[in-house]
Amino acid sequence: MKRRGCVYILTNKNKTTLYVGVTSGLYNRLLEHVNHKYPSSFSAPVQYRIRICYEFFSTIQEAIYREKGLKKWRREKKETLINDFNRNWKFLNEGIGLC
Repeated sequence: MKRRGCVYILTNKNKTTLYVGVTSGLYNRLLEHVNHKYPSSFSAPVQYRIRICYEFFSTIQEAIYREKGLKKWRREKKETLINDFNRNWKFLNEGIGLC
């Protein structure tokens, strides 16, 4: 059985930084970010708690490939992707109970 994958973009409260991640379980991964499960991780120093964009894939390998591509993008290009998905940068955590 193949694991599905998801690429997601998080931002901080002030929308000054973006974080691109990949997971096979979006809800649990967001809980880990919110609860700072990995305090020595790359994303730990910045309070990335706000989900603003995500894409699902049929396999985790496809998601990993997409994540690697997105991480190479300049911020302006990532902002265009976010704007196409979520024009007002609405905090999407509320829809899954993570505010």
